[in-house]
Amino acid sequence: MNSIERLTEVLMRLAIEAKQIDTLNTQNKSHRLIENNNLFSPSLFFSQSDRYLPYVEEIERRLAEFTRLVASNKIELSIVLLEHLEQQIAAISNALNANSTIHQAAKLSFDANKKVRIKKAKAKQVNKYRDMANNLVLNSHQLYQKLTEHHEFERRLMDMLLEKERQRVECKKHESEKLSIEVLTLHQRLGRCRKAITTIERDIELAEKR
Repeated sequence: MNSIERLTEVLMRLAIEAKQIDTLNTQNKSHRLIENNNLFSPSLFFSQSDRYLPYVEEIERRLAEFTRLVASNKIELSIVLLEHLEQQIAAISNALNANSTIHQAAKLSFDANKKVRIKKAKAKQVNKYRDMANNLVLNSHQLYQKLTEHHEFERRLMDMLLEKERQRVECKKHESEKLSIEVLTLHQRLGRCRKAITTIERDIELAEKR
């Protein structure tokens, strides 16, 4: 079986599993703590979703592109793309395997924080006007400082992610699941950090226009 046939077969299995798990996750209350967060960093996938299937579909499109490169005898490009395909497949496989563990942890957090969320909802209204006032006095200098802090946080997350990936590659089999969960969590934190950076940059632009 050549690499294209092998990858096609793997993706067929992943697509079925992704559909099943996406359906189960939508019925899981603890998924609320995870939804609306991208599962992987933009450096690994272009897709942005809290569901698994869109990522599998992206890999399928990449595989079609790989097939065309092989048919055109573009060896160097096809090798690079194949390496990325294998990284994506490994990431989605690890995430699917860790899905149950992740949601169990999320459920514990969901139940433990239920009362806290109620208190926060009450405090939110009280803090609303204070936050509005703080935003009005947040000048460009403060926004740039905030942006610098987030870029530093992004850099540290990338370093942590690379280190966890290295550990996962070198680890023993029984440690793989734990490290896979940590890698997935770091990808999610990185996605939220980059989203915050985009928001700050937009605030800076608006502040300078004013």
